[in-house]
Amino acid sequence: MIVVLKSGVEQEKQAQLIDWLSEQGLQVHISQGEYQTVLGLVGDTTRVDMDLIGSLGIVDSVKRVTEPFKCCNRKFHPEDTVVQVGNVRIGGGHFCMMAGPCSVESEEQIVAVAKAVKASGADMLRGGAFKPRTSPYDFAGLKAEGLELLKIARQETGLPIVTEIMSIVDLHLFEDVDVLQVGARNMQNFDLLRELGKTRKPILLKRGLANTLKELLMSAEYIMASGNEQVILCERGIRTFDDYTRNTLDLAAVPMLHELTHLPVIVDPSHATGINRLVSPMALAAAACGADGLIIEVHNDPIHALCDGAQSLRPEQFDALARKVRTVREVALA
Repeated sequence: MIVVLKSGVEQEKQAQLIDWLSEQGLQVHISQGEYQTVLGLVGDTTRVDMDLIGSLGIVDSVKRVTEPFKCCNRKFHPEDTVVQVGNVRIGGGHFCMMAGPCSVESEEQIVAVAKAVKASGADMLRGGAFKPRTSPYDFAGLKAEGLELLKIARQETGLPIVTEIMSIVDLHLFEDVDVLQVGARNMQNFDLLRELGKTRKPILLKRGLANTLKELLMSAEYIMASGNEQVILCERGIRTFDDYTRNTLDLAAVPMLHELTHLPVIVDPSHATGINRLVSPMALAAAACGADGLIIEVHNDPIHALCDGAQSLRPEQFDALARKVRTVREVALA
């Protein structure tokens, strides 16, 4: 249920209403906009008399929400959420470029790539320390050592770091990581999502390989219902019958998610296509359709990469792409 308050309501009266609603066993999420305040009610709202609430002098309107996701619903929070990581903002018109290798391989490699992508305008450094792999025999990351190497690269460049967490048991290792990524395979790891909801750290939540947008939003709901509203959604392609690309990039998800939720939405064209030469055109298309950012794999020696070299851009390719993205953004916003 959504309760929209009239503009200029006294804080004391607003607080009294919120206290009363809380006494009814409801969670009250407050969205303070520039022109109005929206109260999102989560819980058994059948116990609440809509007509009674609507008759209050401070209430403008009362509506029921039929969608199962409440906290991330744009009806609850009409204005865009802006997730801030240091000086970097994502959402609400702020565009973010995350770039770096699929996996951290050495200090020399991650520092070199970090310096290159920063020079090209990247806002954040991505890099995998814990890598989920289809085969148990493939390189699965340097784990704790990889996290330390990411911190060295952050110290060298000032770029915030984003890296994937796979298990609750490793959470203590990520205390000094700026953004925690939940990969596609863990999108419905509900125990992990609940724990990440308690961290208050920004969470980058990737869409699963075969999951609907509603399922993605329900996963975001797990994080937000546990108290963490700093969630970034990521479209990274879904599994279809096509066999020419690694996945099928669902760019229609970007404007659709913007209709459904107030959370920022970024796109990963690297995992979506799996092919180096397709990353640039799909990144430009993502920027044109309203994405709030991109996460792109960049490696200084893709041929010898230990993971996903075929989809990684070389630093000079990323530099050219970054310039084109800025041009597309200027046109799209004109």
